Amino acid sequence: MDELQSRAKFTELVALLGQVADEWVVPGPGMTDDDVAEGFRNLTHILQSALYSHQELDPLRPVFHRIVSPTRSFTGDNADAVYLETPVAAGHEYVVRGNLAGAVYTSFTMEAGATDGAYATHTSGVLRDDDMDVAPDGAYTIRLGGAPSDRNWLAVPEGGGRITTRHYFEWPVSAAAAPDLHVPLAIECVNRPPAPPRWGDERVAAALQRVITHVRTKTIANPAPAPDVDIPFVSRVPNEFRPPVVPGNMAFAAFDAAYAMAPYLIGDDEALVVRGRWPECRFANLCLWNRWSQMYDYVNRQVSRNRANTVLDPDGGFTLVLAHTDPGHPNWIDTEGRNLGTMFFRFFLPEGEIVTPTCEVVKVADLPGVVAR
Repeated sequence: MDELQSRAKFTELVALLGQVADEWVVPGPGMTDDDVAEGFRNLTHILQSALYSHQELDPLRPVFHRIVSPTRSFTGDNADAVYLETPVAAGHEYVVRGNLAGAVYTSFTMEAGATDGAYATHTSGVLRDDDMDVAPDGAYTIRLGGAPSDRNWLAVPEGGGRITTRHYFEWPVSAAAAPDLHVPLAIECVNRPPAPPRWGDERVAAALQRVITHVRTKTIANPAPAPDVDIPFVSRVPNEFRPPVVPGNMAFAAFDAAYAMAPYLIGDDEALVVRGRWPECRFANLCLWNRWSQMYDYVNRQVSRNRANTVLDPDGGFTLVLAHTDPGHPNWIDTEGRNLGTMFFRFFLPEGEIVTPTCEVVKVADLPGVVAR
C-alpha cells in the first residue's frame, strides 16, 4: 500500500521544524542562551500562525483571523494595534463589512504573492479609512476585486494574495492586550461556490503543505538582510536613529507610515534617553522588540509609548527613558533587563518633516539631572 500523502507531508513538517531549529535558531553575535531560547518561542509562534491562519485558509470561503496577539508574537508586532488577515483570489469579488471600533487609523493592505501560506513578495495596494464611506456609528462596507471604484474598493492582483488589516488605537494602555476589544470584520465571496469536498488524504496533505510553506518562508527561506544591504529607515548603529522614511511597497509594510528603527545598547547601570517630537500624524508610537522582532511583554510591562501615555516636555517635545528598572520618570519604558534590543518608531500619515529622534546614554544615578529641562 502506498504511503498516504498526508503522512508524508506531516513527516516533512516535522523534519522542517528540526531543520529550522538547527539552521535558523542559532546563536549570533552577543546572543545569550535566553536569546536563543526566545528563538524557539518565535519559531513556535510562527508555527502557531501557520496552523491557526494558514492550514485551512480558503480564498473562496475567507475568514478574518487575528495575526498576532499577546500569545502569538512575530514580525514586529505592536502593543497599540490589532492586525487581521484573510486570503483572497484574483477573478473573484468580495464584500467586507466592518466597524472602526474607535480606531484612530484603519486600513486594508493587499499583500501580493502571499498565496498558499507563502510570505508576501510585495504590497500591491492599500485602502484606508479616508477612502471609505463610514457611517456615524463607525460601520462601513467595502469591496475587494470586481468592478473598479474610486471609493470603498481595492483591487485583487493577478495570482491573488492576502489582505492585512491594521487597526491602530492610541490609548493610555495597550489596546492589543485589552481582553474586551473587538474589531468587527466579516468577509464574503460574492460568487460563493458549493461546499468543498470532505476532508480526505489529498485535502489534508494540501493543508499541511500550506503550513510547511508558511514556516519555511518566514524562517530559513527569508534570511535577515546582509549587513551591507541598506534599508533607509534602519540604523545598525546602537543608540542612533536615521531619519524616518516611508518604506514603499516592501512586503508587510504600511504605505501610510514612516518608520525609524535602531538598536539600543546600555549597561546594567545605564539608561537611554530618547528625545524627539511627535509630528502631526494620525498615530505614533515607539515599541521595543527582541532579536527575533517580537514585542516585549506589553501585557504586564510598559514596553512602548504612544502620544496618549507620553508626558510632554515644556517645549512640546518628548523625553523617553529606557531603563531596566523604574527611575521615577513618567515616560519610563521597561527594557525587561535587556542590555540590547530594538527600538521601532511608527508615524502614520505624518504631515511635514519628522524630527529624527536623538539618543543619549547616561548613568541611572545621573537621570534626574539629565531629564530635567
